[in-house]
Amino acid sequence: MAAAEVNCPECQSPRADPSVVCPTCGAPPVRKGDKRTTDEEVRSADLEPYVTLRYIARLFKVLAVLMVVMLIGEIVAGVRADAAEALPTLIGEITQMLVLAGLMWGGGDLTLLFIDAGHDLRVARILLGRMNSEMHRKNSEDSRGAVGVTTVPPPTPRSTV
Repeated sequence: MAAAEVNCPECQSPRADPSVVCPTCGAPPVRKGDKRTTDEEVRSADLEPYVTLRYIARLFKVLAVLMVVMLIGEIVAGVRADAAEALPTLIGEITQMLVLAGLMWGGGDLTLLFIDAGHDLRVARILLGRMNSEMHRKNSEDSRGAVGVTTVPPPTPRSTV
């Protein structure tokens, strides 16, 4: 008997038979009681938006592009004005502006990296909290269902004198 068609929890493509591996992305079969599409997933609402950091990343990259545009303008103005006499000064200015533009672009990339690291940390904390609550729920179910079983309290830490 074939199961009803469902969407793959990994790639969201329709799966005619959820009891087999997804032909699109290779996700494992969907089993009865599988919570991948509901409880265990980290929702986008769980993640903080980091709007300000995204604006800072864009600002760094826009400033880097503006610095390169200003550099091109400076080269054109220097060559038009003094031609050969301006060349040593222009080479120093070109080097300085390219380094600064590269640093600004790298600052934007670093800001985006901080956002990704923040999301990874947040996801880990969410999933750890869910695992902890699930363990406590199962532990409380086990302790209610077990007759005549006593739980042993954890050992008390030794004090050092």
